[in-house]
Amino acid sequence: MNKAAVLLTLAAGALVVPGHAERPSYDGDVPIAYMVDMSSGAVLFARDADRRIPPASMAKMMTAHVAFDLLAEGEIALDQECTVRPETWRQWHGPSAGSTMFLSPGERVSVENLLYGVVTVSGNDASVVLAECISGTESAFTALMNRKAEELGLENSRFGTSNGWPDEGRTYVTAHDLAQLAISTIQRYPEYYSQFYGRREFTWGETMGGQPITQPNRNPLIGNVDGADGLKTGHTQEAGFGFTGSAVQDGRRIVMVLAGLDSYGQRIEQSTRFMEWGFNAWQSRQLVTSGSRVGAARVQGGDTYEVGLVAPRNLAMTVPAGLTSERQVRIVYQGPVRAPIAEGQHIADLVIETPDMPAQRLPLVAAETVGERGFFGRIWAGLKSLIGLG
Repeated sequence: MNKAAVLLTLAAGALVVPGHAERPSYDGDVPIAYMVDMSSGAVLFARDADRRIPPASMAKMMTAHVAFDLLAEGEIALDQECTVRPETWRQWHGPSAGSTMFLSPGERVSVENLLYGVVTVSGNDASVVLAECISGTESAFTALMNRKAEELGLENSRFGTSNGWPDEGRTYVTAHDLAQLAISTIQRYPEYYSQFYGRREFTWGETMGGQPITQPNRNPLIGNVDGADGLKTGHTQEAGFGFTGSAVQDGRRIVMVLAGLDSYGQRIEQSTRFMEWGFNAWQSRQLVTSGSRVGAARVQGGDTYEVGLVAPRNLAMTVPAGLTSERQVRIVYQGPVRAPIAEGQHIADLVIETPDMPAQRLPLVAAETVGERGFFGRIWAGLKSLIGLG
């Protein structure tokens, strides 16, 4: 098929967007960084974002994503109880086992509470108990993690553990892949994301004196950046300090990743500064509202020759703050689009091209269902094509 591209027209003519400013630069002392604005899909910053790195506890984002998948499919339930195997407890108990939920051997814990243990307090024990409960063994669960990574297109990610514990390099990710994983979690499972990410603390287990153990969320943005609600920190000697974070302000959501930082304090400082830079140095400009008809695409083999294109949500572009020059917006699709086409099917993109940053691509979907052309319709279409009328 040929790629069709048409200049977007709205009412009086071509859409042009005011703007004139150089692309903002982030000068933070960070070896690996990546930021994307989910409202537009624009990559705001990338530094060594495709370098393979150990994720440390940021691997638990995939553990949670797989669990959310299975919950949505009805394969597991939040109130399903899991038993802490004594062998698992021994392996992930004590100071040498890293962060913990403070589970006890033989204890029965719901999937819901294990997910709080994974996400909020980064429990290595919680991750392995959840993995064993779902798949029987941790290795069987990591196979699910890797299948999910392949499905999501995370080409530079591989998981050998459910909790990100160092495993001689078998587990690796990139900042780019971590951001895509975060975006997938937020978009596919907004209810689970809202429930499990952004919680300030979680209480589980008891001290030797019988007092409940309450642990804070290590997310460096919570309490420092308005709208912060996720996602995961990570730290090992091998990986350094890392963080995948997200915040939403005025309906605009940003996802960021930092990795390879030297200290806990640097992670707090740079994470806060980086996210504030994303909101302050860039601004969102609304293009079209949800459900608005933007244009049409040609159809092949359908009971109509074109199909309307509408915005599946409010669509915006991200531009440097203070932009004043003009930008073109185009509709691009592989066409003509072959029937049948379902209403709401993603068949085209709104592409914003600017000289100072990569193109931003926003989805457009079919406004209505288009059926396949009937037998006589196909004959007539063929005759028209032969005589040059089609």
